[in-house]
Parts: sequence; C-alpha cells; structure tokens
Amino acid sequence: MAAKKSSADAPSTRAQKRELVMTRTFDAPRTLVYEAWTERQHLERWQGAPQGFTVTTEQADIRPGGAFRICMRSPEGVDHWLQGVYREVVAPERLVFTHTWLDAERKPTTETLVTITFAERGGKTDLTLSQSGFKSEESRAGHEGGWASTFDRLDEYLDGVRSNPFRVARKS
Repeated sequence: MAAKKSSADAPSTRAQKRELVMTRTFDAPRTLVYEAWTERQHLERWQGAPQGFTVTTEQADIRPGGAFRICMRSPEGVDHWLQGVYREVVAPERLVFTHTWLDAERKPTTETLVTITFAERGGKTDLTLSQSGFKSEESRAGHEGGWASTFDRLDEYLDGVRSNPFRVARKS
C-alpha cells in the first residue's frame, strides 16, 4: 500500500510557506502612512529600510510602470542593492511592485511581488504587506525579519511626526 502524502507536502501548503503576509497597525491616519511610503520628504527621514541600515542611493518613480533602485548599507558596511517596478499605485489605498535583489555584479536575482494595502480604522492604519514568489522558506523568513524591522522604523518615524508635525516640512 502506498504511503499517503501529508497535507504539509501538498503544493498549496508549500506555496503558502513561500508567501509572506504581515499586518501592522500604525497610530496614524492612512493618508500619512501612505505618504510615508510614497513621498520623498518622508522617505528621506525614515528611509524604508530595516533598523541599522542606511539608504545610500535611491531612485524612485512612484507611478504605474515607474521603476525604483535602492542601495541599503548594512551596519557592517555591506551594500545590498534592490530594484523593482511599480505595477499599481492607488493613493492612499494600495501599492503593488516587484522586488528584486541584485547580485554582486548588480544583475537581478529572484523577483518577488509585493502588495501593500492601507486600511483606515478609527484614525489608525492597518498596513498589510503580502510578498509572494520566494524560492525558499528561508528567503521568506529573512524578508519577514527585514520587513518587521522596517515597520518598527516606520512606527518610530510616525511617532515623531505626530509629536512634531513640523518635522516633515517640505524641503525647498
């Protein structure tokens, strides 16, 4: 008699293990949280990178079909390049973009798809991030840690904006 495959081996279960879904509630209005992801005067201040990382290069054309390219420098001084293309930009509700790390020669590696939704809830914002297309569970887990740290950094930035709204005055 043939052994039964466990449900953990089912293709849909394997695919779920390679998709990342995270939700975080921010104590800020949806418009502000969305703008923090899409407007330079905000991005320059929180950088959209995990704790300890700095963004040394950023090019972003935030519109459907627009591309971005970013270099994040780790605390150890290692540069991590990534790029992507915006597929959907629906203010202040949704961003969809590809996410591709570049190798040492700055050639694209595996492309994933990121969808971020912003839902207003009583003056707060539920941000849900979904990232699919990982080649391994390890890669998904690594991204989960990076995004969690990025959300922590965004939360700190938004706390500062709430306590001092002039902090985000547009640069001339």
